[in-house]
Amino acid sequence: MIDQFVIPLLKIVVVLNATLLGVTYMVLLERKVIAWAQSRLGPMRVGPYGILQPIADAVKLVIKEDITPVRADKWVFTAAPIISMVPALIVYAVIPFGPTIHLFGRPVSLYIADVNVGLLYIVSVASVGVYGIILAGYASNSKYPLLASLRASAQLISYEVAVTLTLVSVILMARSLSMVSIVNAQYNAGVWFAFVQPVAFVIFFIGGLAETNRAPFDLPEAEQELTGGFHTEYSGMRFALFFLAEYANMIVVSSVATTLFFGGWLRPFPNVAALHVLDVIPSWMWFLIKSFVFLYIFIWVRATLPRYRYDQLMRIGWKLLIPLAIANLVVTGIVKVLIA
Repeated sequence: MIDQFVIPLLKIVVVLNATLLGVTYMVLLERKVIAWAQSRLGPMRVGPYGILQPIADAVKLVIKEDITPVRADKWVFTAAPIISMVPALIVYAVIPFGPTIHLFGRPVSLYIADVNVGLLYIVSVASVGVYGIILAGYASNSKYPLLASLRASAQLISYEVAVTLTLVSVILMARSLSMVSIVNAQYNAGVWFAFVQPVAFVIFFIGGLAETNRAPFDLPEAEQELTGGFHTEYSGMRFALFFLAEYANMIVVSSVATTLFFGGWLRPFPNVAALHVLDVIPSWMWFLIKSFVFLYIFIWVRATLPRYRYDQLMRIGWKLLIPLAIANLVVTGIVKVLIA
């Protein structure tokens, strides 16, 4: 009873609350990092050094009037942000934050579930989130959100193909779709997959930027062109759900990149006995450190690079990343056959 229901339920509660808290302070981190990049301070008024700003923002969004346009499709208009948010949260069911440890004499795995098709589950569920954006654009009955939703759907199709092909390269290396097995395969190989699949990692990260609608691929939101994009007509908590989904997806991409290419919870050079001193840092802490580095790069890219034009966005996806991903997959397959 405890192992089947209580412990998994506790894991779900901990992961969801940690994710929501992380999303809240990701917004503050982004505002601070961009401010530093522009030689200013960022939020400083609410709490010491502005650390309570996310709480003030959350309270503001909760009490703000939630407006539905008169001509909008009300049911779809309400369901769209929920459809975007839910997939971003349930993906964490198969992401391993650490190995199995013993707690109070009982083995406890630092992940909710180890599914033998975990990577396929992530790809499938993550692809559903774009439907929320498409439905938001349709239901708003406004030209700018509609254009944004069309952009988002085309952008997802373009970059999903390249990302999926890179994931196949990782599957060939690990010979498994289980996220835990992929981490163990990197331990057995004695090297992170980022070093043997650098092309796949670069394509995955670029595709992750595009699929989360982050700069320089934030065309569906482009404030200068579409006055806010697909969430132009949203306010209050429904507006907050879209932002929750975007930042939760950023954490998902960072977590998946850490798991697939940087050894997940493994410390650097886990097979080198001389570095055993690094084991004083818990495995879950290594996972969080690596994921945080990727999140920082997400923000750094936004503060550094200008937005691409739409034709440039599509050209990169179809004419550069997809052919490169196919070539990488072919080379990986040939090498694996020759080595085997």
